[in-house]
Amino acid sequence: MAHERMIPMLPCRDIDELAEFYQALGFTRTFRQTRPNPYVSLRREDIELHFFGMPDAFDPAESYGTCGVFVPSTFELHAAFAAGMREKYGKLLVSGIPRMTRPRKRKNVSYQPGFTLIDPGGNYVRFFPLKELPDGAEDKSKLAVAMDNAVVMGDSHGDPAQAAKILDGALRRTAPDTPAADLVEALAYRAELAVTQEDHERARELLEQLRRVTLDDADRLRLADALTNVADLEAILAQARP
Repeated sequence: MAHERMIPMLPCRDIDELAEFYQALGFTRTFRQTRPNPYVSLRREDIELHFFGMPDAFDPAESYGTCGVFVPSTFELHAAFAAGMREKYGKLLVSGIPRMTRPRKRKNVSYQPGFTLIDPGGNYVRFFPLKELPDGAEDKSKLAVAMDNAVVMGDSHGDPAQAAKILDGALRRTAPDTPAADLVEALAYRAELAVTQEDHERARELLEQLRRVTLDDADRLRLADALTNVADLEAILAQARP
């Protein structure tokens, strides 16, 4: 048979809180019921997600809910989601629940640039490009290799503490000839992990170290997304300053 369809049904504690979050990202609520069981469905173009409520027996931090969504461009969709977050919440959400990672090449999925949305139900909704891109597994500096490993732990496995440990060790051992672009990417991601862990003092130290790295025009072009990330982190830290 052809033209089959499969829609994930994921848990949440509050269907209305969850719907409000997704509507801020450009989704439209297509169905809602409270009896006999809480249930809500949402759609954004061809992306459709359904959720069932477990108001009395559910902790989002303990959720195992996850699904994969394949889209034409993870970078464009991430930018749209980020704009919705800034409008709704005044900032990009990178810590707590809900939050969102950035599109990064993940070595555990052939270096495809994916990002993860952790919604108010604690569900990991993982976005990947519909068309497979070149795997990007070229010769790399030791710091870039460590960055790849940290991204798998932090973004795919949801373990920012282990990702931070990997990068801290690699940054301490950074060779003098490490490309500046690799150093900036690692520092930017490590700062993001610090914000995710709500260690704002450490995040500020890392961003100050990043500012001292000299980049040429080619580096800045390559690092456009990472530098946008830095600007978002600076805005978050400015709001968090006592």
